Amino acid sequence: MMTRLERSPALVAILLFTVAGVALANDWAVYQGKSGPGKGKHIVLLSGDEEYRSEEALPMLAKILAVRHGFKCTVLFAINPTNHTIDPLIKNNLPGMEALDAADLCVMLLRFRELPDAQMKHFVDYLNRGKPIIALRTSTHAFAYNEKTDSLYARFDWKHKAWPGGFGRQVLGETWVNHHGDHGKESTRGVINDEFRSHPIVRGATDIWGPTDVYTVAHLPKDAKVLVWGAVLSGMKPTDRPVEGPKNNPMMPLVWLRDYAGENGKTSKIVTTTMGAAVDLESEGLRRLIVNACYWAVGSEKNIPANANVDYVGEYKPTGFGFGKFTPGLKPENLELKQ
Repeated sequence: MMTRLERSPALVAILLFTVAGVALANDWAVYQGKSGPGKGKHIVLLSGDEEYRSEEALPMLAKILAVRHGFKCTVLFAINPTNHTIDPLIKNNLPGMEALDAADLCVMLLRFRELPDAQMKHFVDYLNRGKPIIALRTSTHAFAYNEKTDSLYARFDWKHKAWPGGFGRQVLGETWVNHHGDHGKESTRGVINDEFRSHPIVRGATDIWGPTDVYTVAHLPKDAKVLVWGAVLSGMKPTDRPVEGPKNNPMMPLVWLRDYAGENGKTSKIVTTTMGAAVDLESEGLRRLIVNACYWAVGSEKNIPANANVDYVGEYKPTGFGFGKFTPGLKPENLELKQ
């Protein structure tokens, strides 16, 4: 069940001060795994985007990972410091980042964040320790330093020149380029790459579909392994046919793996998918792929079942993607796991 963050020096220093305001211990959510192969592993999930409802998607994933698989999951949110509500429009406050200091895995869905150095340091230190990342949808353009251009971490900006493409291209393998499918009109079908059909991450992920469109991926490095291709469909239903012509010839990468060597020379496992909106995750196949990826990323590949249980824990009725659609006034404590 979700509890307030444990009172440990690594996670709570009574009150955590940020440049945006005071962070409270209930500015994030913790779901304690009780039993399962994931027991003893801690996953930190970072939500913060204005369009794809990561504040709905990641708590749902965390509940599945905790209840069905035993992982401890901490979910962080963009928090309005004046009233401590979840507010994706707040781009400079993601309290609880120090949870990454003891994390085994980071799952992220961020978009154009400009975090204070004190918060961002935990993320960069995590990466430089060679820890794994699973990046969803807009995480290819997770950071945008428009105001704090003198930040120690300004190179993580999605369009940085000296570190071309910033975090997205340098770490994940691609930054934001464009919509490849017609946004809001052409949906996405995941097509497993025959070369990696036996890879444990795609085990049981037999039907991957989502209403968000395929992203353009133009600079993927040669070391990346494309597990799933993205077929552009002619409409917004899973039964719609693939578009004929150049949009699907060739298809764009949809899910890929690569290794990233950080500043200390330690290598992180990276899993990236340009799917991941809250409505995309109604796809059982996509949920299973992400759960499998969590096992794989923390070194528990042998524990990936033939058909991982990804049934919802409680009700899940996600809001459609689009700007200005988040639920105002919601607090992390409202997302408590009911028993």
